[in-house]
Amino acid sequence: MAETVRTALTIAYLGGGFAGWQVQPDARTVQGELQRALERLAGRPVRLTGAGRTDAGVHAAAQVAHADLPASIPLPGLRAALNGMLPLDVRVLRARRVAPDFHASRSAVAKRYRYRLAAGAALEPWEALRTWLLPYRLDAAMMAAAAGFLAGTHDFAAFALSGHSGTGRRGCVRTVHRVELRRRGRRLAITVEGDGFLRGMVRRIAGALVEIGRGARPASWVADLLADPATRPPAPTAPPHGLTLEKVFYGRREAKGERRE
Repeated sequence: MAETVRTALTIAYLGGGFAGWQVQPDARTVQGELQRALERLAGRPVRLTGAGRTDAGVHAAAQVAHADLPASIPLPGLRAALNGMLPLDVRVLRARRVAPDFHASRSAVAKRYRYRLAAGAALEPWEALRTWLLPYRLDAAMMAAAAGFLAGTHDFAAFALSGHSGTGRRGCVRTVHRVELRRRGRRLAITVEGDGFLRGMVRRIAGALVEIGRGARPASWVADLLADPATRPPAPTAPPHGLTLEKVFYGRREAKGERRE
């Protein structure tokens, strides 16, 4: 077999036209579109591994994925070649050579998600694609008070989609490094950064904060959900189109010696 080199791609996409990241039979997915383009370049099957599996409708500003590609494919021009074959709702922003043991998912140390909200009248179409529009204004101060309970290491079972009990030894235990709310006029962004996320976790964090922001729940409800997730009603799930994977963080070791296009 021809020599291969591990290559990492940074990818952006609008999730509305996809059934999620992961390849599925008879469904359009981000991974599927990218693998087809890579296989055309490589002339053989290619397995692409992403840093995370975004759900249907969820966007990414900087998803990361890796694949082992033939060394004969030159790094300069790889991004342009892929974008020339890909549909307009998915773009390769960067291509780089990485160490053979780099893994887009297992090498990641943290991720950052952002959930966008807006209140009031209609938004511009390009904003509406990535924003949950609400008919009422939210109490951002109450939401920020509730968000303060989320930082730290907790059992986030009440913030996972039904039937998702986590994986490995830690189950539903995750560490959230920060939750930040920023308001600009009628727009509000919730940024969540942590060492890992359960399926639906950020959407349920957003859903819970909206319930508090509209006055349906007290700020302490978030603390109740964390303290006793098994017996409390789960947090509501915000729609997927408001959520974007903003950044995947890696340790310094993976950055040493890498070549970028």
